[in-house]
Amino acid sequence: MIGKLNHVAIAVPDLAAATALYRDTLGAKVSEPMDLPEHGVTTVFVNLPNTKIELLHPLGENSPIAGFLSKNASGGVHHVCYEVADIRAARDRLVKKGARVLGDGEPKIGAHGKPVLFLHPKDFCGTLVELEQV
Repeated sequence: MIGKLNHVAIAVPDLAAATALYRDTLGAKVSEPMDLPEHGVTTVFVNLPNTKIELLHPLGENSPIAGFLSKNASGGVHHVCYEVADIRAARDRLVKKGARVLGDGEPKIGAHGKPVLFLHPKDFCGTLVELEQV
């Protein structure tokens, strides 16, 4: 059911410093910052030959990334994102298998302009999983 690894998301306390680290130290191509108010984040994508790294920084007081950073002040891996062909069919199959979808269970538009859902980390070995329809 799942396809390629789309990206690994890393929550960062300083987006400019993290962007510079990937761009200047590691020599990666990075995107411009993009605010996603619906998700409460500002994101920068680090483009790699085989996948992407998503740098996440809190946007607004109710950002879920702010809560993550309050527990992990240096930042860290926040979630992994897998591609799926049909996000609603994937959701329905996973729910029938006992997985919990976060939020209201309906896909939202993510950073790539495509529908996304998040799955409860307790159902996936302690890892927050994002599904993105491609």
